[in-house]
Amino acid sequence: MQVRNFALTACLAAFVASGAAHADDVTDLKAQMEVLQKQLDQVKTQLYNLQEAKKKEQPREEGQPFIRRKPNGGFAFEVGKGEVQIYGHADLSADYVDNGLKDRFGATGRNGWLLQEASNLSYFGIRGSRPLATNITGIFQFETEVAYVNTPGPTSDAQVKQGLGSRNSFVGLEGSWGAVKIGKSDAPYKTSTSRMDPFSSSVGDYNSILGNSGGDNRAEFDTRISHAAWYESPRWNGLNVNVMFSPGQNRADDNSIQARGEPNCTGGNQPPCGDGSFGDLWSTSLTYTNGPWYAIMAYEHHAKVNRTGDEGGSAVEGIPPPGAVGVADESAFKVGLQYQYVPTGTTINAIYERLHRNAPDSNYNERTRNLATWLAVTQKITPVDDINVGWAHAGKTQGDPGAAVNSTDSLDNFAGPIDNEANMFAVGYKHHFDKQTTWYAVYAEQHNHRGAHYDLGASGHGNVVDCHDAAGVCFAGAILRAVSVGITYDF
Repeated sequence: MQVRNFALTACLAAFVASGAAHADDVTDLKAQMEVLQKQLDQVKTQLYNLQEAKKKEQPREEGQPFIRRKPNGGFAFEVGKGEVQIYGHADLSADYVDNGLKDRFGATGRNGWLLQEASNLSYFGIRGSRPLATNITGIFQFETEVAYVNTPGPTSDAQVKQGLGSRNSFVGLEGSWGAVKIGKSDAPYKTSTSRMDPFSSSVGDYNSILGNSGGDNRAEFDTRISHAAWYESPRWNGLNVNVMFSPGQNRADDNSIQARGEPNCTGGNQPPCGDGSFGDLWSTSLTYTNGPWYAIMAYEHHAKVNRTGDEGGSAVEGIPPPGAVGVADESAFKVGLQYQYVPTGTTINAIYERLHRNAPDSNYNERTRNLATWLAVTQKITPVDDINVGWAHAGKTQGDPGAAVNSTDSLDNFAGPIDNEANMFAVGYKHHFDKQTTWYAVYAEQHNHRGAHYDLGASGHGNVVDCHDAAGVCFAGAILRAVSVGITYDF
């Protein structure tokens, strides 16, 4: 009996020991399988990455989409090996404007305050790029102005601003060495200080005086240049250099006809080309950026500027006499400084400009102006709200051809030296709903001295406020005013 009990006990002990050993083997097997599974997952991931990289290197396979929208890229698309982006800017305003001629002797039509709407340099464009070789990328852009509130068509100076490619449009190459482009674009002289005008494209735009040698609706030295080639440098220790050249491509020695391939006169206006048409152009700028500081120096030269249309147009017959205004080179030079004081949200802008014309007779030379200045301050009052204040001053020119009525008690326009200084004042408010949408309000005044006829909104605002009455007669010495409320949207 004792022998049988001992045998049973021994068998039970052996079974228990065998079960424990089996359990340890199962645990080890599970651990090994988990390790193998992790290794297998890693191999799958590596294989997937290799396959994806191979797809990018291989030509497009049948059925694979050629155009794909970039993730979080807005209106940007991958096209083959390149990229294409659709972009645009809308700026619409309602304006209440006063041409200052309500009680002016001889002015005809509905003068004084007028309600209007304006589409202010609104545009639409497509741009793209494609790698061509190591450190060389091909680029292109075409851009056109968009008429939101007015009917598209030729302007008074024969420009079709809503034509495809009417704005900055070009092809070129770029890399770490900079960019070379050919086409049409804003000149370096213009772009160097564009960030220093918080009233850009509004009735308080500084172009009513800066770059404006004639005191009218066109800023000759703040413009877009056609048939041009230019170089844009990379940033070297804060420095950038831009250089542009545009050949006159004009068969007339005095640029009295349109340049080849152009519908209107170079510099604006329709034929006959005797109101500022020029030949070759050089424009360059040097900018320096260092933290809150931004400084610029810019120069632009227009060769053989034809202004024969200013001759013989005064109240005295034959004055200015033939050849007294003529055809001569014109140039512009400016320096500017911007400082942003981040702790208070304050930005200060200051610009000095000098315009020069090699005129035959200084008595009729309104294009040489030794002094023009711009001072503007932007103050953030909340993270999304700004207040802007600006003052532009135009100094006296050497003379005047008498193109505008400068008598207060008659319709006479006398030529010769005259007080044609002017001061433009602007104040504005902006509310930024987000990075794409801004609401703004602007009030501006242009105080012209007796012989001056500067406007409001030159070279930017959709409907400028100028010196003309209903008959098209320009009256100097007026005080112009404008109130404008608008909204901008970018995509």
